[in-house]
Amino acid sequence: MLACIIGHSERRQLFGETDDSVNRKLKAALTAGLHPIVCVGEVLAEREAGLTEDVLRRQCGIAFREIGGNTAAPLIVAYEPVWAIGTGKVATRKWLRGSSRDSREAAKAFGDAPAQKMRILYGGSVKRTMRTH
Repeated sequence: MLACIIGHSERRQLFGETDDSVNRKLKAALTAGLHPIVCVGEVLAEREAGLTEDVLRRQCGIAFREIGGNTAAPLIVAYEPVWAIGTGKVATRKWLRGSSRDSREAAKAFGDAPAQKMRILYGGSVKRTMRTH
């Protein structure tokens, strides 16, 4: 399995990658038979303004535009809150559950069944207290 990362926060910030370019790259990756990992996430100002859900829905909605449920099968979404990468700030379990739910809701553009099967990963900083066991 060959995978590729699309929409990473550094590419968005440093190279001006947009939601539309993520969509084009995602279509190309799926056509080429790759297993894409699409990164989505909000910056600190968006989080503090209560815009996380809006940002995730926009990013996923545009990234997934014109992609059918069967085509999207190998797709993985990586929720990478930009504010929790290398800053020492970490998301709580409750925050992650909500953000994962928002990403999965946006994935319903593919239909309920594909959205429920889609894998969603967390790509921000963690602390030992976040362990589940």
